[in-house]
Amino acid sequence: MHEERLARFAPTTAHPARTWNYWLGGKDNYDADREAGEAILKIYPEIADMARYQRAFLQRVIRYFTVDCGIRQFLDIGTGLPTADNTHEVAQRFAPEARVVYVDNDPIVLRHAEALLRSTPEGRTAYIEADLRNPGQILEEAARTLDFTRPIAVTLLGVLLFITDDDEVAAILGRLRDAMAPGSFLALTHTTNSTGGGRTDDAVKEWNDNSPNPMVMRTTEHIRSYVQGLELLEPGIVPLTHWRPDPADTGSARDIDEFCAVARKP
Repeated sequence: MHEERLARFAPTTAHPARTWNYWLGGKDNYDADREAGEAILKIYPEIADMARYQRAFLQRVIRYFTVDCGIRQFLDIGTGLPTADNTHEVAQRFAPEARVVYVDNDPIVLRHAEALLRSTPEGRTAYIEADLRNPGQILEEAARTLDFTRPIAVTLLGVLLFITDDDEVAAILGRLRDAMAPGSFLALTHTTNSTGGGRTDDAVKEWNDNSPNPMVMRTTEHIRSYVQGLELLEPGIVPLTHWRPDPADTGSARDIDEFCAVARKP
């Protein structure tokens, strides 16, 4: 296992979690991540705002699940590097007994997992080093912390675009949906080119030309298919800035190329 981690730990090539950390103003990144990040910023400068908006969306949706829906169990897949207001911090602020399992496949995230495991005494957190392409492993290990016979909220923010095969995405989501109890929720985000058009295409090409972790854009109809069989919540499939913005942000939210869907399993 140690050798596998070393093989995947490649500071000389850009990694999504570390580049995202750079855009968020973090320090857990390397020259390759910063170079890739700057190259994309020149093409699509809104990417830095997109990173911040996605964190804000995470905070809003976790608050909604906790306060409005009574969810006390969370499976955060594609966690990324810790930053302010991680899932357990938001959930346990409103429900100290909440349980959160984080999942990521980047070895550097494991090094920072201690920050993700600072649970309240009443709650619990856990970290799984695993790839979304292996949902069976994720579900098996998460079951040590979460009770899958009770409602759970699964978040997949900015991770599905790195699985380039549409059938594989459908199979993964099907496996996760089948494991979720009625009353559970799924929240996901995905990059499109609905707003930026050619500039977004160019930014994705720049990334794919220089990273071993290629990404693919998908349409809003693709996103709609990912919540098939679930009850899509209002306002539907929209730029994540438009998903139930806080009152202070209402009317000022920008259109961005990161769309979201939040749905409930009946």
